[in-house]
Amino acid sequence: MQIRPAATLALTRDSSDGIQVLLLQRTWDASFMPGFYVFPGGAVDEADQRCAEYLTGGDDRSVSHDLGLDAGGSHYMIAAIRESFEEAGVLLALDDNGDFLPQDHPVFADRDAMIAGDQTLAGLCHQHTLSLPMDRLAYLAHWITPPGPPRRFDTRFFVAVMPDGQTPAHDRVETIDHVWLTPEQAMDEHRQGTRLFASPTLRTLRILAGFDTTSDLLRYAHSQPPSPAPDKPWPAMQQGKPVSVEPGTPAFDEVHKIDPEGHGHALAEIVPGEAVQLADGVIRLTCPNPGAMTGPGTNSYLLGHPGEDWTVIDPGPADESHMERILEVTGGRIGQVLTTHTHPDHSPGASWLRERTGAPLRGMTAPPDDPIQDHDFRPDSVPVDGDRIETAAGTLKVLFTPGHASNHLCFLLENEHMLFAGDHIMQGSTVVINPPDGDMKDYLESLDRLLIEEIRWFAPAHGFLIGKVESVVDWLITHRLTREKKIATALAEHGPGTLKELVKHAYDDVPPSIHGLATRSLLAHLIKLRKEGKAKEDGEVWTSLAG
Repeated sequence: MQIRPAATLALTRDSSDGIQVLLLQRTWDASFMPGFYVFPGGAVDEADQRCAEYLTGGDDRSVSHDLGLDAGGSHYMIAAIRESFEEAGVLLALDDNGDFLPQDHPVFADRDAMIAGDQTLAGLCHQHTLSLPMDRLAYLAHWITPPGPPRRFDTRFFVAVMPDGQTPAHDRVETIDHVWLTPEQAMDEHRQGTRLFASPTLRTLRILAGFDTTSDLLRYAHSQPPSPAPDKPWPAMQQGKPVSVEPGTPAFDEVHKIDPEGHGHALAEIVPGEAVQLADGVIRLTCPNPGAMTGPGTNSYLLGHPGEDWTVIDPGPADESHMERILEVTGGRIGQVLTTHTHPDHSPGASWLRERTGAPLRGMTAPPDDPIQDHDFRPDSVPVDGDRIETAAGTLKVLFTPGHASNHLCFLLENEHMLFAGDHIMQGSTVVINPPDGDMKDYLESLDRLLIEEIRWFAPAHGFLIGKVESVVDWLITHRLTREKKIATALAEHGPGTLKELVKHAYDDVPPSIHGLATRSLLAHLIKLRKEGKAKEDGEVWTSLAG
């Protein structure tokens, strides 16, 4: 699949509340991110290259250098200026006096022709004697759409100050509303589900939130262009043979971290029983219990070094071969066993290890009313949120993260910034939220809480090491809130109704064969809406309370 170059422009202004940013709402009929709030932007057009003679404050060579490209960097900036004019009615161009244009400048009458494709930005620059100031835009971030979506973009994010004397106006074609918000306001509304933002937008908002004024922001962006992310295939081994791992595929972050020089010795597969060194004092062992819910198997993490007492996180099920392998790697010197939660693929091995080694157990007990959980797990101590647990590999910070399970904990190895995430984060799929023990509201709040911690790596219970932490969290929250918006719409338009009646409308984009599983997720979302006063339940019938 071809990855198209694209550009996005965050227009900012100063206010009494701090920096504000212009956001446009996409039409609900859009095939891509309907109803989402975005910055103006879109694909780079071939015609953008014709603007080279109208550039000031920089040229393609200088812009390309900042973007980490050999050539063509100015095309991204030109596209950002053009899309801002078409979608938001804001034109970052200078007249022959070097001033930004007032709203009554005749060029604004040509906007409709631009949108219709009857005029080009180069044509307008020639007709009205305009120049495009590269130095008034600053490069802020880079985002490549991960594999999976039907369309993928290599997007450069730029920032600029809103020109005085111009008034934004959405185009009423691709965008149906616009609003000025501080980054903090936007992120808060996203958490509440009142506005939808995609992961790259949220990441950019988080960058903007770190500045008090537009001048501070521009000064930073001009002096600190983002470092290019690894975007080339990486050598690794799979089934004993050399392979190239593509960026965005599950193994990429891990093999790049383990083998930063690209020697090709890192494994691009998860092999049960294979001891994988993820960091100093951190080894992953995967249990041979693959399945639809466990992926390649449950990961146990061993923290320590030979000759020391080890810490075991999530020993998994009491699979004898896996237990013996843990004893082999640790030399039987286990100082403590931690569990993220008591689902049967995570904690039963803890009791087995205590019987063999005498190691104390730390974790939360199983909820009494849930028959599927491990009620034989009896911890010697119950960590609480914020506790520190010392290990031979460093200090673990305890994070209470209910949602997937009411007793779910994560453990952050602070010196490595690595979060042992249990089932809070899963690779390649969303986490099952199954009421009554699973709670969607708790889950989203627990996800959001991760963003205030200094985390660089997720070590999940199923799958490879995961980088790009903020992007992963943003995507998970956005995915859930997008589904919730669809459920709320289905409830309003097709309710009152039972779960069976509503699921075919709320999940009409998935095969009917999995509507049974989808019903559990539907119930989790409806319970969240009920807690927020947006829905009510009468017996088995759900009704919308949205205004």
